[in-house]
Amino acid sequence: MKLVLKYSFFAFLATLTNIGTQYASLSLYDGTFSLYVAMALGTLTGLVVKYTLDKRYIFYFEVRSKVENVSKFILYSFMGIFTTLIFWGTELLFHFSFSGPWAKYAGAITGLTIGYVTKYHLDRRYVFR
Repeated sequence: MKLVLKYSFFAFLATLTNIGTQYASLSLYDGTFSLYVAMALGTLTGLVVKYTLDKRYIFYFEVRSKVENVSKFILYSFMGIFTTLIFWGTELLFHFSFSGPWAKYAGAITGLTIGYVTKYHLDRRYVFR
């Protein structure tokens, strides 16, 4: 249960980072493809936060070198491709299905929640064995 709470809290922090980055991006740039730029930036910042926290406090993985850290981050990111598609698909589904600025954020939170549960299992099995 402690692991579930800790993982959920870290997912919450990464989600806040992601959504905050998207909000900041959309506040600064509202031009062509602004939502997609915001989603990409949010995904990147959330990924870095989540990797750092998961590596140290969920899987207790200590890297032995910078090369190992980079290779783990790449593998961690690769496992996130599927979960990112879930997240982005849900965010876009909400954005285009409901009116109002809240829709994209509600979709992002829903998609991230589904994605993080899936990602934990992928990371445990393939990244941090």
